[in-house]
Amino acid sequence: MSREFRRAMPLLPISMVMQLTELTARQIRYYEEHELIVPARSEGNRRMFSLDDIDALLEIRELLDQGINMAGVKKVFAMRSKEYVKKPDVVRVTDTELRTILREEMLQAQRMQKTSLRQGDLSRFFQYKTE
Repeated sequence: MSREFRRAMPLLPISMVMQLTELTARQIRYYEEHELIVPARSEGNRRMFSLDDIDALLEIRELLDQGINMAGVKKVFAMRSKEYVKKPDVVRVTDTELRTILREEMLQAQRMQKTSLRQGDLSRFFQYKTE
């Protein structure tokens, strides 16, 4: 069982979470209403919290203690969500294009009578035969 899976397992009732986080039940339900946490529900419809939920609640409390309002807390949490995290643009280069780029770079370095910065790196892959 992976660590992430264990941390996401809903184990603790709201009474235990209140003791661990020093938050009231009303505060915890309020943060749930604002979708900052999403506790699981038992068959009896009781909230069951994971360790990840507790971490989120402690972070909310800390942000509020620092003077950040609820709108700011929501923004912090939204920025962390996958929707707002921008993935870097990945440029795919084929082998042929890469060889062309490297060849041009080395030819340009030869014209300027300098060694290419990559030439030393590439020399271990190519063995030149001197005849």
